[in-house]
Amino acid sequence: MIKNYSLQQLPKIAKEVLQFSKHKVVLFYGEMGVGKTTLIKEIVKQLGVLDTVNSPTFSLVNEYHSQKGDKIYHFDFYRIDNEEEAMDMGIEEYFYSNNWCLVEWPNKVENLLPLESVSIKITANSNQQRTIELINNE
Repeated sequence: MIKNYSLQQLPKIAKEVLQFSKHKVVLFYGEMGVGKTTLIKEIVKQLGVLDTVNSPTFSLVNEYHSQKGDKIYHFDFYRIDNEEEAMDMGIEEYFYSNNWCLVEWPNKVENLLPLESVSIKITANSNQQRTIELINNE
């Protein structure tokens, strides 16, 4: 799936991401400030979370609970120094928990990522729009 979208179309794009994703580990790629966290906030909202969603830049992971009792994990590995830090936090348990795992800066833990995942690449366009490319990795 490849689509262009504006901020106003974010709810629709988030629904489509959830609809087209074959796996619950979703990897978000894109430059700093391109809108990864903004999209994740909307996806978490679409999953039924009422809490305020913030980027876990310093804690590495935030856990949210949907109204149905589902767990959603939001990771931000921007500040991680090495993959050992992710191993120490039990990253594999999260990835194989069958809960939604939304991962910013997955390139920092590249060797630990499950093969069955969804890659989302977001790029900024010159007209305040974004392009999203979604690939289901098997």
